[in-house]
Amino acid sequence: MTAGVNGYFVIFGLEPFIATSPKAMALFEFKYLLIFEKSLEIICGLLLIINQFIPLAIAILLPIVANILMLHLFLDQSLLPLAIFLVLTHGYLLFFYRKNFISIFDRKPNSH
Repeated sequence: MTAGVNGYFVIFGLEPFIATSPKAMALFEFKYLLIFEKSLEIICGLLLIINQFIPLAIAILLPIVANILMLHLFLDQSLLPLAIFLVLTHGYLLFFYRKNFISIFDRKPNSH
């Protein structure tokens, strides 16, 4: 959630309160993509904090977290430790809530 709020500082041309990756920000050529992603980060962060719709928030954040890791692994290593911490934290949530996701791997789902 904090990274989402920090992203809005960048969007509004203010000085971010947490270090950002200039290479990552350069990828958002169109502001609407940055606004969309940062909004999702804020909404999902709030859902996790208030303990509501946790599996949905985890599922929405998965591609965002994966993209953050890949970006910092291959493009800008300056924040790689933070990206690794984020992946580990998200992995813990996936493990803790694994029963909510196990049916995704059903070969033939039950129909009603």
